[in-house]
Amino acid sequence: MKWSEQTWQSIEERYQSILKMPFIKELSDGTLPQEKFKFYMAQDSLYLEHFGRTLSMIATKIHDLKDVLAYMRFAENAIVVENALHEFYFKDFGVTDKGVLEPACHHYIHFLRSTAAIESVEIGVAAVLPCFWIYREVGDYIYKNQNTVNNPYQKWIETYGGDEFSVAVDQAIAICDKIAENATMETRKKMTEAFIMSTRMEYHFWEAAYDLKTWI
Repeated sequence: MKWSEQTWQSIEERYQSILKMPFIKELSDGTLPQEKFKFYMAQDSLYLEHFGRTLSMIATKIHDLKDVLAYMRFAENAIVVENALHEFYFKDFGVTDKGVLEPACHHYIHFLRSTAAIESVEIGVAAVLPCFWIYREVGDYIYKNQNTVNNPYQKWIETYGGDEFSVAVDQAIAICDKIAENATMETRKKMTEAFIMSTRMEYHFWEAAYDLKTWI
C-alpha cells in the first residue's frame, strides 16, 4: 500500500468530522451567513500568500527537477491565480480589508513554514499535502451536495470542484508517494505525523471561520 493510502486511512475519521461541520453544511446549502464567509475568504487569502512561499521553499529542497518545477507552479498558482480569484469574490461580497492573521490561520501557516524550513523535504511535502488533498475532497463533496438554486456561494463552489485543481492534487500526492518510497521508516512516520497535524489545522481553519475566532 502506498504511503498516501495508508496516511489517508489514518485521518479518515478526522476528514469525516470536517464534512459534518456547520460551515461545510451551510456553505453547501447556501445558508452560511455572509459574515462568516467573508471572514473565511479574507483569512484564506492571507493564508495563500504564506502557503505559496512555503511551496517555493520546498521546491528548493527537492532533488528531481520535474518535481521542483511542479512545486514552483503550485506556488505560483497559490499566490497569483487563487489570490486573483479571491479578489474577484471580495468585490462580489464587499470585502475591502483582509485584516490580520487570526489565530487559526497564524498557527497553520507558521507550522507549515517552520516544517518546510527546519525539517527534511520528505516531511515538508507531507505537511503541505492536506491543503491540496483535503481541500479537493471537501470541494468535491460540497459540489455534489450543493443547493444550486440561489446559492450565493455558487461561483466559489464551482472553482474548487474543477478538474484542473484535481490534476494538481494528484500530482502532489504522486510526488509524496515517490519521495516516501525512498525514505526510511522513521522518516515516513514523521511524514504521517506532519500530515495528521495539518489535517487538524484544516479543521480548525474552518471552525475559526464559523466561530469568527479572533485574537483577544
